Amino acid sequence: MRTCLALFVLSLSLRLGLFLYIPESLIPPNPDWETGAVSISLATRGEFADPYIIPTGPTAHMPPVNVAVMSVIYRALGLGYLGGLVRWILVMVAYAALWALMPWFGDKLGVGRKVGILGGLVGAFYLTFPSELESFSALCMALLATVFLSRWRGKADSVGSYGSSFFLGLVLGLAFHLQPALLPVVLGYMVFELWWSRGKRKWRLSGLMALGIFVACVPWGIRNYTTFHQLFFIRSNLGLELYVGNHDRAHADIDVSSARGSFLHPRTDLAEAERVLEIGEGPYMLEKQREALNWIGTHPGEFLKLTGTRFLYFWAGPLHQPSGAAPYLILTLLALLGTWRVLPSLDAPQRAALLIPLATYPLIYYLVAYMPRYGEPIRWALLLLAGAAVLGKVTPNTVSPEPTGPLPGKPVGGILES
Repeated sequence: MRTCLALFVLSLSLRLGLFLYIPESLIPPNPDWETGAVSISLATRGEFADPYIIPTGPTAHMPPVNVAVMSVIYRALGLGYLGGLVRWILVMVAYAALWALMPWFGDKLGVGRKVGILGGLVGAFYLTFPSELESFSALCMALLATVFLSRWRGKADSVGSYGSSFFLGLVLGLAFHLQPALLPVVLGYMVFELWWSRGKRKWRLSGLMALGIFVACVPWGIRNYTTFHQLFFIRSNLGLELYVGNHDRAHADIDVSSARGSFLHPRTDLAEAERVLEIGEGPYMLEKQREALNWIGTHPGEFLKLTGTRFLYFWAGPLHQPSGAAPYLILTLLALLGTWRVLPSLDAPQRAALLIPLATYPLIYYLVAYMPRYGEPIRWALLLLAGAAVLGKVTPNTVSPEPTGPLPGKPVGGILES
């Protein structure tokens, strides 16, 4: 606890120090980007609307949780400096909490507390422009990894019950309203659980978890269907993002596309925003999806090239800017080395908890234009594995013993334990 508190204070202090360098004009809420624009609309008019360069009406472009939180702050404290300051501090607290919990994550996930401390220190000094979506998503994903690991190791009176499975589903459904890209991670965890468990109740437990997710997603789904007369998962903008990243003048990096004048997005392009206003957000997103899929179908080679480049950028940084890419590349290489060193010391649930997010979360980002912040939600896992590379192999006493409980496992060798 003392270590976590020290990391929290260090991380938050460094981030609060950024206020000495951030221009005061950037602190108050502003509508320059989608989150700010929709948060201001919700705070001032009570409408989840107008994410683009001109007012275009109701939207589902942004996930609702972070927008709702920001709008509450703005409604309570106003759209001046104080409201913006509290928003920035809240995001900084989320980052600080993530890095403060790294020793606990390291201990739970089997790589060791010292590795977690090292990862927390590096994370504390890793200062980025505050992003509410990525900060909360990273903390949420790290917590989900430990929750599922505890579920796979739990006792009958604490986890693995019908009630806890349904409640976990509700929590997961809420998390999707924060970051829909968590969906493939959760699906990966659920598939592993069904494979790992030999309990007779495993299908019912997973079914109740899925039911909880469905119940949590129904209200927002009803709102979107009654507003747009379409069914989609949380956000409406997948077709648009596919199109932005896949057309004749697209580049793998969104900043390069913007510099070329080929960033065709209604947030910055007036003609695109006017098209949204003309036909409505729902039809506009479907139109962009058709254009993107048509281009992909007629330009498979260029699409594969863009996808491969985005894969490299996600793991190695923007390679067209070597100095900017170097930290990402070094972290990924160290994480690969750490994976090779630490994996033999971990059991199957620990491996799954660590590796499933790394394998599944980036999948959607290989298909859309690259932005450096997209990788932030899994950086905690890379830091844990990189720390294992620096500090060496995990000692036996840092790995939790094999569990007993309602979700028995399959240890190496195939011997079943109850």
